[in-house]
Amino acid sequence: MGEVRAAVPAPVTTGVVIRRRSGARQAQQWLLTLLPAFPVLLLVLRLWRLSRQDMSTMLLLVQYVSPLGLLSALLIALVWAVPLVVLVLAALGELLQASAPDRFDPERSLAAYASSRTPDWVLVVAGALAALTWQLRFLPALVMVLVWLVALRARNRFPDRPRVLVATGLVLPVVVAAACSAWLGPAVGAALRHREFATAALLALPPAGALVLTGPVPARAAPALIRALTYTAGALVPVLMGVIFLRVPLLPAVAVVVGEPTPREVVLGEAVTVTDKMTIVLARAGEIRFLPNDEVRGQALCPTADRMPASRVTVAGWPVEETALDWMMPRRPVGVPDPRCAGLLPIP
Repeated sequence: MGEVRAAVPAPVTTGVVIRRRSGARQAQQWLLTLLPAFPVLLLVLRLWRLSRQDMSTMLLLVQYVSPLGLLSALLIALVWAVPLVVLVLAALGELLQASAPDRFDPERSLAAYASSRTPDWVLVVAGALAALTWQLRFLPALVMVLVWLVALRARNRFPDRPRVLVATGLVLPVVVAAACSAWLGPAVGAALRHREFATAALLALPPAGALVLTGPVPARAAPALIRALTYTAGALVPVLMGVIFLRVPLLPAVAVVVGEPTPREVVLGEAVTVTDKMTIVLARAGEIRFLPNDEVRGQALCPTADRMPASRVTVAGWPVEETALDWMMPRRPVGVPDPRCAGLLPIP
């Protein structure tokens, strides 16, 4: 008779790993489900703020404000966030793979999933988009992330090629740090003279950080560190996106002249819509003005008041608060503002 053997139970760790993978997969599904709702929430909050928290005014704005205009304003205001999310998640995933290869599981880690599923051409496009849409003071941080990403990806793909590792992990960071220091050195000194320490740190620290962030971290600390960084970025990016978008103008600023030649009134505010009988304006005080068209004597489109720069630091004549698109795209020539817009224009 054959020998009867008892079935050996599966290790307990196998069930733990299966439960962890299932939980991570469910978390990713929840994230992908809730992600499309975030832009809608931003649009609703922007209309709520524009209506001065008055429900009747908000319902009127929802009726007349174009959804395409809202989405266009959202896209223009938050285009910088797309390369930030793509590059940071890819870099964190590459760091996890280089530091703890046994913990690199795309089904358990969002950073690992983003790193393994993102092709190189998407990273190149994201880097180019960031170079065009990020302010100059954030470009050194972009350079640091790109150098970090190139060095880690080369370490993971070509572990048996020492020349490639030396070129990407040592030569490239040194050359980039030296070039950035030579270009940004005068601006760092100017920022220190003007006591703009935050600007000086943004210009000086990232090139130096590129020298020390091209290698792995201890394997034991890597999963917890990358998880903490992922959660921190996931908490800060939506807050920054909301703060920036809530300040973006959605309606054109206008000055409407109503009444007979004497007396006449200039209504300053934002144009909501023009119907057959009424011109609807959201006044500066927050109330809705319904102006009969037969009483409207004139209208003027008021220019948007430019944001006053908070920094006096420039790099080769390039203000640190401007983007590359600000320099590349043609600007409207500055003319004499309409006197009817005096209440909406900044005081010189």
